[in-house]
Amino acid sequence: MSTQATPGTATAASAQGPFAVTMIARQAIVNTQQTVIGHELFNRARPSGEHTATSDVLLVFTALSHTGAEELLGNKLIFINCTHETLAGGHLELLNPDKVVLEIPPLGHTAVDEVNARLPILNALRERGFHLAFNHTVLESAYAPWLPLADYIKLDLSVLAPDQLAVLVRYAGRHSKAELIAEKVETAQQYDFAASQGIALFQGYWFARPAVIEARVLTPAQVSTIELINKVRQQASTEEIEEVLKKDPSLAFNLLRLINSAGFGLRQEITSLRQAVLLLGLKKLFRWAALLLTATRASGAPSPLAHTAVVRGRLMELLALEIFSQEEADQAFVTGIFSLLDVMLGMPMEAALGLLNLPAAVVAALLRHEGTLGDLLTLAEACEMNDDAAFDRAAHNLRLTSPQINLAHLQALAWADQFSEQ
Repeated sequence: MSTQATPGTATAASAQGPFAVTMIARQAIVNTQQTVIGHELFNRARPSGEHTATSDVLLVFTALSHTGAEELLGNKLIFINCTHETLAGGHLELLNPDKVVLEIPPLGHTAVDEVNARLPILNALRERGFHLAFNHTVLESAYAPWLPLADYIKLDLSVLAPDQLAVLVRYAGRHSKAELIAEKVETAQQYDFAASQGIALFQGYWFARPAVIEARVLTPAQVSTIELINKVRQQASTEEIEEVLKKDPSLAFNLLRLINSAGFGLRQEITSLRQAVLLLGLKKLFRWAALLLTATRASGAPSPLAHTAVVRGRLMELLALEIFSQEEADQAFVTGIFSLLDVMLGMPMEAALGLLNLPAAVVAALLRHEGTLGDLLTLAEACEMNDDAAFDRAAHNLRLTSPQINLAHLQALAWADQFSEQ
């Protein structure tokens, strides 16, 4: 059998994947039956109430890429605070607009020309399918051009007296089609009064305090992300782009995580990198890679742990091509590159696989070493650990010869090393 040991194998069990971590809070918005219709996201990494164009972008990216067991973007509406600078940002192209409500801040003054200047961007967002929410200032005369665009108007009970609230509710009912949300509801009396005025949606401590989640993003090496950006800018072929994705497990994981997330809005499950690239398209792929670069670690090449996973994936792919179709070889590569996902994410493999939509055969191989893919994974691990018994058993099951396996292993090592030396 092969005596070439993959770098990093000995320490794989104790290594931990690199994370970018931020704290994101999520507060429920409920109807009169106290059924949750959506959640507002807050970036708790910044002081309360303080957010910038950069923090807004990072919140969206983190919500899409979060690797924890609890989803930040479910099937409910997501309310996201925005600055006017972020409304034209490319990061919004990565979201499913049907599920997103953009909270538009007031301008801080009532200059009509400035209100009109912002109108084309707001119109474009509505045309793309985003829902728009404003606070009660949108009911002022200066903001009249914005009012027809309002899907939701938030009425802050901490600053509006009961008589003011009643006037605003009546005015909104006559001049807009927006649903009204009473926010910062903290007492039963506030709720009862708001409901008596016809308000049907509510947010505040009376119903639910924000749940703070430690949001983690698995960060690829900078060199991988920059290489991807360069390939996309050069309008490289799908095969060339796929090649870059295949050489960093973190990059591959993040892409499949994004495209299968509820926030992205696809109705079909994507299980191969080639499919993901084709469906995302170069424009969105560039936007995503540029955002990912802000969260990447500064190291030059993928970690030894990632290198091990890449070699496994390539070895399994090469061996699968000897006996199976290209589609099955793709699954073999995915099995190998994600075979250390539990270590990289710092969670049990079953929980890690729950973050992705992978074929049943891949899941069975990763969890229980079952099936042909399980035999290929056993063989790859045996090559690393010089386990003669496991090597012979897997090779026999797959009807592969030692020369075939040794050659494929050397090719896989050379393929992975070529990238890491760039």
